[in-house]
Amino acid sequence: MKLKIVASNDKLFGFQIFSSGEMIVGPRKALFLDEISTGLDSSTTFQIVKCIRNFVHQMEATVLVALLQPAPETFELFDDLLLLSDGYVVYQGPREDVLEFFESLGFKLPPRKGVADFLQEVFVNFLVFNFQTQML
Repeated sequence: MKLKIVASNDKLFGFQIFSSGEMIVGPRKALFLDEISTGLDSSTTFQIVKCIRNFVHQMEATVLVALLQPAPETFELFDDLLLLSDGYVVYQGPREDVLEFFESLGFKLPPRKGVADFLQEVFVNFLVFNFQTQML
């Protein structure tokens, strides 16, 4: 099974930590976690995602996690990505193929830039372009 990430702007904190721990207890095959990093530093977020990844691979489960701007080391823990823009799927597939996909569309990762930050910039530019196009 795979650990997936979803691009999201939603933020819930206290409820998230409690409900996440509550949901993991017991034989679950699918978890949906929204913005689990709010209020946490990148090291703590990394440790939590690493723990979730171990759970996913050991229990043959699926976890869908929404994170906004994960650190590069946290981003690398994910197996698959599901990237949404305005409710539309922009990319769904293996994390290791996402750069090739966006390069085929003319977006190239600049040197010394994290992939998650790059994808967010692509999305911002994509949204601005779509908005400007719709206004014409």
